[in-house]
Amino acid sequence: MSAVFSRGDDLPMAVRAEGCWVFDAEGRSYLDAAGGAVVSAVGHGRTSIVDAIAAHLGQLDYVHSATFRTEAVEAYAAELAELVPLRGARVYPVAGGSEATETALKLARATQVARGEAHRVSFVTRRGSYHGNTLGALDVSGRRRLRVPYEPLLGRAVFVPEVNEYRCPVPTHPVDCGSRHAERLEEEIVKRGDVVAFIGESVGGATMGATVPPPDYWKTVAEVCDRNGVLLIVDEVMAGFGRTGQWFGVQHWGIEPDILVTGKGAASGYWPLGLCIASGEIFTSVSQAGFIHGFTFSHHGAGAAAGQEVLKIIKEEGLVEAANRQGKKLGDGLAATLGDHPQVGDIRGIGLLWAIEFVADRASKTPFDHSQSVTDQVVKLALDHGLLLYPVRGGADGINGDAVLLGPPLTINDEEISQVVDRLASSLTPLRT
Repeated sequence: MSAVFSRGDDLPMAVRAEGCWVFDAEGRSYLDAAGGAVVSAVGHGRTSIVDAIAAHLGQLDYVHSATFRTEAVEAYAAELAELVPLRGARVYPVAGGSEATETALKLARATQVARGEAHRVSFVTRRGSYHGNTLGALDVSGRRRLRVPYEPLLGRAVFVPEVNEYRCPVPTHPVDCGSRHAERLEEEIVKRGDVVAFIGESVGGATMGATVPPPDYWKTVAEVCDRNGVLLIVDEVMAGFGRTGQWFGVQHWGIEPDILVTGKGAASGYWPLGLCIASGEIFTSVSQAGFIHGFTFSHHGAGAAAGQEVLKIIKEEGLVEAANRQGKKLGDGLAATLGDHPQVGDIRGIGLLWAIEFVADRASKTPFDHSQSVTDQVVKLALDHGLLLYPVRGGADGINGDAVLLGPPLTINDEEISQVVDRLASSLTPLRT
């Protein structure tokens, strides 16, 4: 009997991975169409990343970030600051996306206090969002199924509607959807009068499944925040590092947040790495008073070494461009093969982040009842077909709604894309009614 507090029963034992493939102890191979949890940006088995981590650890294992700087962190931050859509960027490395969100929330509050706006204590976020599983991050997440057990511990955040063009509530859809969402956000900000920041994923991920906002959304939201003295935090934990065909998803819409949080693909799974990145203006606002915050393993040199090698691979191999090119092939293949499936309601995505939403009835967009566990069935059948998918649940109304997310390594080739489509199609056969 295992002594591990496991996240599932009878899971396969992974023993090796290479490229877009994972291998278990029984000799079975799995095509990793999800990149784990949309983590693997540059693919499995990259020895140069392992070597970079080892080289750093061979010289320096751990020093406390409040006592020492390290060359690894300084070099990584300098290179990353040139890529993010924030002027004068300052990089605060942590150990994952949830820690990055916690850092961003506290940094936003500290900034408002430093500006003489100490009355600001609440955050606005979207229903259907996901920003992490620590309590602060969960509080600003609209993923209802994760929140329910811990509701008595939450309550600082207020919610505006989710952004989902497939199920858009705007009466004039598809016209002016982004502007209408921005108006709703401003109404909430004005009503509250105490909002620190608005936080949103550039592209919906773990809850909504690759929901791309309408073209006017981010511009109008940024204007609302600026007009009302509210900071804008953009969550790029899933969409960052080339995943959407830009270095960061929000660059598709040309806006500059005050704070950006990211992770997952930052170190491509080779080291736990998350990042809270502040604009130079935010850093200046809090620098005199000081930012009272810290984690034991923040600013770890090994994570920075891994992150810098990931940046090198993405640049040298043109993986941001590959996400556009291969993402179009994946999207076209999904549409051609699954577009007429009676239980496929929507196929959506951007770059190499795609989702397939399943419905009981296409005409009415009626979701399956959550008790039918459709997503779990599909993920299990795909595993039997040697295909790894990321489950997405509750996107229709917070409880019901079934989808799977595809976020393979950006190195995926044409033959592997064809295999993803074929294996996924075989996994959906039992859904036909």
